[in-house]
Amino acid sequence: MTTADQRTADARAEHAFAPGPREIASRAVITSLAGRFIVFEGPDGSGKSTQFRRLAELCQAFALPTTIVREPGGTATGEAIRHVLLDRANTGMNLRCEMLLYMASRAELVSQIITPALRANHLVLADRFVSSTMAYQGAAGGLPASEIAAVARVATGNLMPDLVLLFDLDQEAASKRLSPLLDRMEAKGAAFHKRVRQGYLDQAKADPGRYAVIDASREVNDVWSSLLSTLDERVPRLQPKLG
Repeated sequence: MTTADQRTADARAEHAFAPGPREIASRAVITSLAGRFIVFEGPDGSGKSTQFRRLAELCQAFALPTTIVREPGGTATGEAIRHVLLDRANTGMNLRCEMLLYMASRAELVSQIITPALRANHLVLADRFVSSTMAYQGAAGGLPASEIAAVARVATGNLMPDLVLLFDLDQEAASKRLSPLLDRMEAKGAAFHKRVRQGYLDQAKADPGRYAVIDASREVNDVWSSLLSTLDERVPRLQPKLG
């Protein structure tokens, strides 16, 4: 199958999605996620956004109160910051400025959206969180992880996800899935994105209790099945919710 054929097949599979026997089998696990914070991570082009939408649709089909957020953005201030961060006109931005802007957007998102949703016992699904900053501005960009972690503690009030789902794909395959209209982060080049991937894998290796790595190189339905299997395995083993 050619790359173009694969993208077409993936798109058809995504639009055809509806809860079936495999999804129904995971219903108890999915509905037990009330009050949990689940983050989707992965390099640009990994396909995590497709799986993110499918899980959000499944949660909604099961009537699980779900709050969906993305980074950067999600608030009025965050969306303005997102425009600055992704605009290719800002290629000369200082790396610490870049990191701090991501954290500023994150601080607004945690305060205005994520924390209230968790207090209301919603499942919070986030498309990226602190792990992204560690991978992009840390491992790939060169900022010390200790500096990023210190700012993250302030920005998030020490909020940590219950589970990070890392969709892993090598840089060459990921680049073929990207739109030709690259944003500022996507356009940073192959060597940069190789370091991003390794940065993610290093985080997962260092904290296997919080991270689950999913092979994103397969067809979209196979990745979806792996995601459900991962949730079936990992959710019952999550730490008890605080409060």
